[in-house]
Amino acid sequence: MFLKRLTALSRSLAFRLTLWYAGIFALSSCLAFVFFYYLVIDVLREQTDDNLRRQLAAFSGIMQVDGITGVQQVAAMDALSGGDKKRLIRLLSRFGTQFSVGGRDYWQDVGVNAEAIRDLLTSGAPVIETVVLGERKDSLRIIYGVIGPGVIMQLGHSLAEEIRLINAFQRLFLTTIGIFCLLAAAIGWFLARRALSGVGGIAAAARKISGGDLQTRAPISGRQDEIDQLAGTLNHMLDRIQTLVRGIGEMSDNIAHDLKSPVTRIRGLAEITLTTAQTDDDYQNMAANTIEECDRLLEMINAMLFISRTEAGVREVRPEAVDLNALVGDAVQLFETTAVDKHLALSFEAGPHARIRGDARMLQRMIANLLDNAIRYTPAGGQVTVTLHGAANDRVQVDFSDTGIGIAEDDRERIFERFYRCDPSRSESGSGLGLSLARAVARAHGGDITVKSTLGEGSIFSVRLPLVPDSQIEKDLSSTGK
Repeated sequence: MFLKRLTALSRSLAFRLTLWYAGIFALSSCLAFVFFYYLVIDVLREQTDDNLRRQLAAFSGIMQVDGITGVQQVAAMDALSGGDKKRLIRLLSRFGTQFSVGGRDYWQDVGVNAEAIRDLLTSGAPVIETVVLGERKDSLRIIYGVIGPGVIMQLGHSLAEEIRLINAFQRLFLTTIGIFCLLAAAIGWFLARRALSGVGGIAAAARKISGGDLQTRAPISGRQDEIDQLAGTLNHMLDRIQTLVRGIGEMSDNIAHDLKSPVTRIRGLAEITLTTAQTDDDYQNMAANTIEECDRLLEMINAMLFISRTEAGVREVRPEAVDLNALVGDAVQLFETTAVDKHLALSFEAGPHARIRGDARMLQRMIANLLDNAIRYTPAGGQVTVTLHGAANDRVQVDFSDTGIGIAEDDRERIFERFYRCDPSRSESGSGLGLSLARAVARAHGGDITVKSTLGEGSIFSVRLPLVPDSQIEKDLSSTGK
């Protein structure tokens, strides 16, 4: 059981993030240690070399004042004062022959570097080197310099103190870096768990949703971070899915209801004809009525497919520059006969020059549905007016106003739903898809449809669509050759 939990923990994202965090911290610390390690060594070596140069200069001054005897006395005093293990002092001839040595007991195994003597005599500048005594695990920093005519001094300084300081620095760093790596791992684990806490909530919500609970939503912490943005996007998607599922259910019920009536009529007509028909005319009438009912069914099905494809973005909008004044004017002329037959006054108030970018056929269908809706529900003697307003906020508005029966306040937001009918007086004919289709077309073109209505006085349906810049219009016209 413990091994399973450990294996699951090692596969978690929080564990991997913690490893990355601790590993990067450890690597960065090691790089910093290497940098400071060599920096400390360089500083210590430079200090040692400076001390050796100063001592060499001091012995050179003594040599000039007191001669060899003065130098030997100072070297002897230095050895007696405890400098035997700290420093090596030798006087050499120009051939490297030793004729005076200080600290001869401790550093007797340190020889004279003939190559350093040659470099000194060639360049005249002091030569510095490091001698490592492997058996004693000790090191000596040595300088060769001329302190007088034919006299060379070999002056050495023990690096024991520097080595102890560097070793202490190594131990301190390793201990510190170990503690800080553990602390970094703990902090990394805490931060990873805290940062990914929202992911666990989203995963739990997703499991409930996959189980069929569409009411569940991902928790939002309120920190406005990427996890909250992900949860908000997921919740928005779930709201959309729930709306679509509810709409599908309602549409299925409405389809079943609306298809039942024409199918029942077709079946009843066929049954009556089969039982009572006596002539060929009776059968012809049955066939004609059947065709009429089938046409209504096909019209309803095509309208539903058009709406679904348009709302889902499957139906491609073929964009082109469309003159909205001309498009609405042509539709008004087309419906004038229907308005006259119903004793209605139909008028069109054209607005300023307005072009939009869209699919002319889809827009014609939207305008036709809105005109048909206005004429159908306006009683005889009424008025239907179509008005095109000027551009505002880069949008153009077309109002379809009537003096019809109006729409109750509770029904205004639902009239754009598929198959929805307000009341029996508004459902004498039609499939209940006209307004839904019109709004789908408007939204497919980046616009929308709103309604204002007073029961018993009339309604105003307003279509707002985005305008097209003049540069885009010229481009469309040039591409089509118009």
